[in-house]
Amino acid sequence: MTPPGQTTTAGSRRTSSSQRTTPRVVNQRLPRSKVGWDRKFRTLMLVVLALVGWLGLKAGLAVYAAHQQASQEQGIVSRLEAQHRSLVARKDALGQPATIVRDARHLGMVRAGERPYVVIGSSAH
Repeated sequence: MTPPGQTTTAGSRRTSSSQRTTPRVVNQRLPRSKVGWDRKFRTLMLVVLALVGWLGLKAGLAVYAAHQQASQEQGIVSRLEAQHRSLVARKDALGQPATIVRDARHLGMVRAGERPYVVIGSSAH
């Protein structure tokens, strides 16, 4: 039994020329999806890109704010160090015997054994 369109000759099978290697002509495309995945994918990618950009901007602003705060704190530290140096110098000066004597005389104190006296009628004090 031979399929339709094929002929047999002397025990060998041959296919007819119409079935050999002629490609089919397709006049219509596959039905398009009504969902529109390409548009949805592009929209999703734009949303993801916007989200990543927003997070990056937020992180960048946080780094900038931290840098500004560090600069302010460094300024405070510098002022406190200068104040500390001046206070240490003042403490050292106040511990000197000459400074103690000068401040005591300014307050009206006298040394033990000295005779105190008061000048009356002087305009300069």
